[in-house]
Amino acid sequence: MGGGEMKYVREAFDSNWVAPLGPNVDAFERELSIATGAKHVAALSSGTAAIHLSLIMLGVQPGDYVIGSSFTFSATVNPIAYLGATPVLIDSEPGTWNMDPGLLEEAIRSLKVGKSDGLKVREGRLPKAIVVVHLYGMPARMREIMAVADKYGISVIEDAAEALGSEYMGRRVGCNSRYGILSFNGNKIITTSGGGALMSDDPAVVERARFLATQARDPAPHYQHSVIGYNYRMSNVVAGVGRGQLEVLDLRVRQHREINAWYRELLKDVPGVTFQSEPSTDFRSNFWLTSIVIDPAVAGTNREKLRLAFEEANIESRPLWKPMHLQPVFAGCPAYVNGTSEALFTNGLCLPSGSNIDAYGRVRIAEVLRREFGV
Repeated sequence: MGGGEMKYVREAFDSNWVAPLGPNVDAFERELSIATGAKHVAALSSGTAAIHLSLIMLGVQPGDYVIGSSFTFSATVNPIAYLGATPVLIDSEPGTWNMDPGLLEEAIRSLKVGKSDGLKVREGRLPKAIVVVHLYGMPARMREIMAVADKYGISVIEDAAEALGSEYMGRRVGCNSRYGILSFNGNKIITTSGGGALMSDDPAVVERARFLATQARDPAPHYQHSVIGYNYRMSNVVAGVGRGQLEVLDLRVRQHREINAWYRELLKDVPGVTFQSEPSTDFRSNFWLTSIVIDPAVAGTNREKLRLAFEEANIESRPLWKPMHLQPVFAGCPAYVNGTSEALFTNGLCLPSGSNIDAYGRVRIAEVLRREFGV
C-alpha cells in the first residue's frame, strides 16, 4: 500500500456508500483516464471481465475464431472459450516475447481460406478479434500488429493487465487500439485487491461496457432486461483503494525498473543469462516482473535448479508462463508456433520483483544467485 488508500476507503464508509458504483468509482475512472491517456474508462471487477465484455461487444459467438497470444496467463484466452469461440494461438517473436506479427498474418491468411495444415481449421473465415498481450509489462510490437489487423479489418483488444505504466512509442499501452484492458489483481503493479478496467477512446464502447457490466438493466422504473448482462462493476470501497494506489503508480514503475537494473548489474558478467529487454527506445516497460532466460550449456545451471535454490532459501520465483498451446485445456486449438515460447518456458524464470524488496532482501537474493552461478 502507498499510504493514501485509507483516506478514500474511509470516505466510502463515512458516506455509507459501500455498494458497487459511487463517488470513488467515478473518480477512479477519471484518474485512470488521466494516468493512461485513454479518453474513457469503465472500472470493472477484473481484467478478465474487461476482455469478456470486449469480445461480447465485438459480436463474438460460438463457432467464431478469435486470435490470442499463446505466451500468456490463461485469463487472456479463457473469455474466448466462455463465448464458445475457438482460440487461435499465436507464438512469440524473440525481441519482446510477445505476439509475432508475421505469424499473426500467416494465421489470418490460413483462416481466411480455410487452409488446415493439420491445425483443425474449418471453413474459411476471418477471426472476429485479436487479443494481444503486453507480457510482463513489455509492450508488444503494436505498429506491426495493428498494420496487420487493419489490413484485414479485424479489431484488436490490448491485454495490458501486466503493463500499466508501460509505454509504446510515447503512448501508454492499452491505448493503441479501440479496446484496452487493465488488471488490478493483488499481484499487479498497483492493486485494488481484485479489479480491472476497460479503456477506449470511443465513448460508445465504454458506455456499452458499463451497461453490460450492470446486469444490462434497461432504463425503466421496474427491472427489465433485453439482453444478458453481468455483475462486473467495481465497488466503491475497492475503487477507493485504487485511487490511493494510483497516487504511487509512477513510484512503483520506478521501483520495478530499479530492481530490473539491479539484477542486470548483478548478473552482467554471468555467461548464458539473458533478460527480457526493450528492443529500442520505442519500448518502455514497467518491468512488472524481471525475467531471465538461462542457457544451461553455458551458465552451468538451469532454470529449475535456480528455482529450487530460491525455494530452499524461502524466496519465491516462478517459471515463465506455460504457453497456451501446451495447456491441456487448449490442446485442440489451432496454433501457429515457431518454438520461441516453448524455449522461453523451458529455460526462463521470473525473479523476485516486488516493489517492497528491501536491502536485506537484495542481499538474500544475491547470495542465491552468486552461489548458483558461481560468481
